[in-house]
Amino acid sequence: MKLVITPRSAKSRKFPITLDLAGSPADVRVEDVQNAIASKYPQLYVDRQRLTVEKTSLEAGKTLSDYGLKDGDSVTFKDLGPQISWRTVFLIEYGGPLVIHPLVYYLPKLFYGESFEHSWMQTVTYWMVMLHFLKREYETIFVHRFSHGTMPFRNVFKNSAHYHLLSGLNLAYWVYGPWNAEGTKLAERSDILVYGCIALYVFAELSNYHTHVTFRNLRPPGTKIRKIPRGYGFQWVSCPNYFFETLSWLAVSVLTMSWSAHLFFIVAVGQMYIWAVKKHKGYRKEFSDYPRGRKAMFPLIA
Repeated sequence: MKLVITPRSAKSRKFPITLDLAGSPADVRVEDVQNAIASKYPQLYVDRQRLTVEKTSLEAGKTLSDYGLKDGDSVTFKDLGPQISWRTVFLIEYGGPLVIHPLVYYLPKLFYGESFEHSWMQTVTYWMVMLHFLKREYETIFVHRFSHGTMPFRNVFKNSAHYHLLSGLNLAYWVYGPWNAEGTKLAERSDILVYGCIALYVFAELSNYHTHVTFRNLRPPGTKIRKIPRGYGFQWVSCPNYFFETLSWLAVSVLTMSWSAHLFFIVAVGQMYIWAVKKHKGYRKEFSDYPRGRKAMFPLIA
């Protein structure tokens, strides 16, 4: 069959083109079309391509007949630009705080113009942040399975700003400063508060890791199979990973009593809630037997 590929942008010099594909519309899959385009223009590899028919995106695994396409019909092509893998994106995002926090913590003279002894609060906060992001890097490499392989490279800077600036430079500079150093009034914390925050943090981090493993086990390697997640945490909410991460950053926020930690907490929780609501609605739409009593992110609330 013949399929006409038209460009979304009128400035394109490569399109339109006509592909001669083997088989009928019921035989030709979307990835066959993508591979044919990539074969003609190697720089337009599959992950850079978006094919649409009347604003409906064509999905790999489906045939052209699934979209009502016939011999001689056309689809619209959009170049998504250079791509970067989501795994690499996560490594870059979480790597920022792992570089910034040690620099600010161990080189106070460079950032504050003086040397001083860190308080217990500062030291505990430092290791909370470092262990959190080391755990996230470990999960990125060994635990997570990604449903989407890549994203546009240009977005990595926007995505990283949240981590590098808010939880990186912003949190590190204001928490590790001399105003919170050993012997200052601002650094005074009761043992009950410190150990309580440590206990909450450890509980939340371990619980968060457990839910990430649950998500991993739902999807066999190399597939995009989706199932209803069940087990620890999921009896209450659709995204317990976000709920437990909220508890982790709550522990940091309460321990530091810093406006910078409060700011990051509010922004991070707000963003996670938006993601949780979107995923919750997606689950309920996709699975007719999805548990009705589950909330999106906060048990019994929302």
